[in-house]
Amino acid sequence: MSHGPAPALRVPGIAYGGDYNPEQWPEETWHEDMRLMHEAGVTMVSVGIFSWALLEPEEGRYDFSRMDRLLDLLHDNGIAADLATPTAAPPAWFFRANPDALPVDRDGRRLSYGSRQTFCPSNPAYRRAALRIARAVSDRYASHPALAMWHVHNEYGCHNAACYCDTSAAAFRGWLRARYGDDLDALNHAWGTTFWSQWYYAWDEILPPRASGAVGNPTHQLDWRRFCSDELLSLCTAERAVLRDAAPDVPATTNFMVMRNFDALDYWDWAPELDIVSNDHYLISSDPEAELDIALSADLVRSLAGGRPWLLMEHSTGAVNWQPVNRAKLPGELRRNALAHVAHGADGIAFFQWRASKAGAEQWHSAMLPHAGTDSQIWRDVVQLGADLAALAEVRGSTASASVAIVWDWDARWALELPSQPSGELSFQDLVRDWYAPLWRAGVAVDFVRPDADLDGYAAVLAPSLYLVDDAGAANLASYAERGGTLAVGFHSGQVDANCHIRLGGYPGAFRELLGVHTDELFPLLPGETVGLAGEVPPGARADLWSERVRPVGAEVVASYADGSLAGLPAITRRGYGAGGSAWYVATHPDTATLAALLARVCEEAGVRPEKAAAPGLEVVRRRGTDADYVFLIDHTGNGAEVPADGVELLTAKPVTGSVTIPPGGVAVVREPRP
Repeated sequence: MSHGPAPALRVPGIAYGGDYNPEQWPEETWHEDMRLMHEAGVTMVSVGIFSWALLEPEEGRYDFSRMDRLLDLLHDNGIAADLATPTAAPPAWFFRANPDALPVDRDGRRLSYGSRQTFCPSNPAYRRAALRIARAVSDRYASHPALAMWHVHNEYGCHNAACYCDTSAAAFRGWLRARYGDDLDALNHAWGTTFWSQWYYAWDEILPPRASGAVGNPTHQLDWRRFCSDELLSLCTAERAVLRDAAPDVPATTNFMVMRNFDALDYWDWAPELDIVSNDHYLISSDPEAELDIALSADLVRSLAGGRPWLLMEHSTGAVNWQPVNRAKLPGELRRNALAHVAHGADGIAFFQWRASKAGAEQWHSAMLPHAGTDSQIWRDVVQLGADLAALAEVRGSTASASVAIVWDWDARWALELPSQPSGELSFQDLVRDWYAPLWRAGVAVDFVRPDADLDGYAAVLAPSLYLVDDAGAANLASYAERGGTLAVGFHSGQVDANCHIRLGGYPGAFRELLGVHTDELFPLLPGETVGLAGEVPPGARADLWSERVRPVGAEVVASYADGSLAGLPAITRRGYGAGGSAWYVATHPDTATLAALLARVCEEAGVRPEKAAAPGLEVVRRRGTDADYVFLIDHTGNGAEVPADGVELLTAKPVTGSVTIPPGGVAVVREPRP
């Protein structure tokens, strides 16, 4: 970015609120909302996200009267506004005038308007209209005293991450020409188009990876994913430029979707373009350990923010409305969920939405003020959380300090999950989560990093799933181990380069020499199939998903397959490397206990220690302030716990001497003075 230091959010303490959509309600309700927001401790709300049709009833004619009254009311009540550009939901008149702006799916069907994000990201008419409404909103409200932050669009790519129309095809070709230096031979080489007679003789022959009769070209599909992320980012940065011109001192954000079921955007590229990184996170009802997903997501968002503040822009007070079964949250769960995000670095907590809708597509989505009103458990929990966040005001601006890094790369994720892999059972998200989980349970702080990141500050670096890695990333990881770092690499990593070409000479490709192993054949396991492990592993250790025929070439064998067709061959290896470094290779997918024991050994070798000794099910997270540390203790078991501590418990404002008691299903936050 070419601009200077990012402007700060001028809302004191831990910001608290949610999406506020008062246009759904008569104006007399607004005054009740203000009173209840004060009762709940709300300090900031997001407004205008889906208001385009009301703000611009017809092209070029604006009606800001309702928004004027709303922002004045918020300011009069001391509540800050996170004001959105309403570009996620263009009005019907726009599509009637520009029907070619509607997106086309992979099968060639042009979709209709009537929901949200029903636009083609490459359509020039949409871009013009989006920038026009963004300019109108920013020009009018740039100096409004309620304005605290700009909210660009909403959840980019949630419903229209890819459009396959002819306009998108032309934009894709333009992106490819820039990527390959206008050299069609370079593209043909990168894509391997000699296979299946796919060689291109003219740029206009290239199309998006639309539906066809067989499996498509993997590099074609990978470049398409890259293009789609970049195309949406170009919309975001264009709107951001308009807002910056109008109000350079007001920070801008857009809400990411770093959560289990979304992978459309490469947020490593997006995060530097924002003044404040924010995220939406929703639990999956079928996830038996959803609190683990909160921690992973929050640590990844904190890492994307790179030490800058980040905000939780949306999560739910209770049930959502878009899963097959939408589970309500249990008593205490709302509080634990929100405070877990704070523990992992959030300086603001917000929900979708303030008042539960009585009509529309999200009428069954929970809210801060539910359908039942204030005589409800959700409302009591919302008020309690407001008091908690007020008590934690001093935590704002404190940071995390991790000695372990996990490599996360969207290119690697996209490439791994392309079709025609050795196994269709592999999920990047699941493989990374499996390695993250034992560290989280042990209270070991984790950062996420790109393969080419500066790794010098980490005692251990883990690469659970790095199927695709470019030469620079592979060299960076090897250099880290050579300088004395402890590196652990998961199976099927290093296999392909940036063009998704297999690295020849044996597996695991880019990491063979570093790891001191050579694999000549892969033996993925069938669903439900397992193999035993023997050696320096817990008794009864087993593994699933994957096995391979490994030959040590300088590495020592830590564990071998105990049965099956590869019995007696290495499954886990370690190689001393460079100036006191080490490189571990995990050539299979160990069971939970075995993987936990292995990673504990890796951490011990690297000198990594947990934050505090704690009972199972008690999450322990430390944020570091200027003069003190803040230790968050969250009980996910319902059993409660007692933990050694000295300082002040902030939620109760009580001094702590010797130990602190966490009530069943409760939370404690201890300010520990730094010596």
